[in-house]
Amino acid sequence: MNDFEPSSEDLAILEQLNDDYVQSDQHNDVKRFSEFLAEDFIVQTPGVTRNRAEFLEYIAKPRPFKDLAVDDVKIRILSDVALVHGRSTYTVLADGSEQEALYTDTYQKRGGTWVCVSACAIAPGT
Repeated sequence: MNDFEPSSEDLAILEQLNDDYVQSDQHNDVKRFSEFLAEDFIVQTPGVTRNRAEFLEYIAKPRPFKDLAVDDVKIRILSDVALVHGRSTYTVLADGSEQEALYTDTYQKRGGTWVCVSACAIAPGT
């Protein structure tokens, strides 16, 4: 373990960013994403890796799900890097099935501001 003691302010900011990420995903909020995604952001989902521009283009399209929610969120601040782990649940619009995925988002504090540098979401069992 390291001796770094995260501040309650940093934890609150990261909790809000996690919520913003989820809400922006559900509601196609490209503007909000563009405010906290790093220029070198990369996201991986099953079978696909996207850079920032590709991800923002993807987010602008109608979402294939509804009722996106997160549970079991754990935030680990490791100096100027933070890992946000969680489980998301959602309903697939095409068939109404309930699905879940695990995710880890990585944030880095750059110039005093937390930005998301990478994200990875996987469906359990894949």
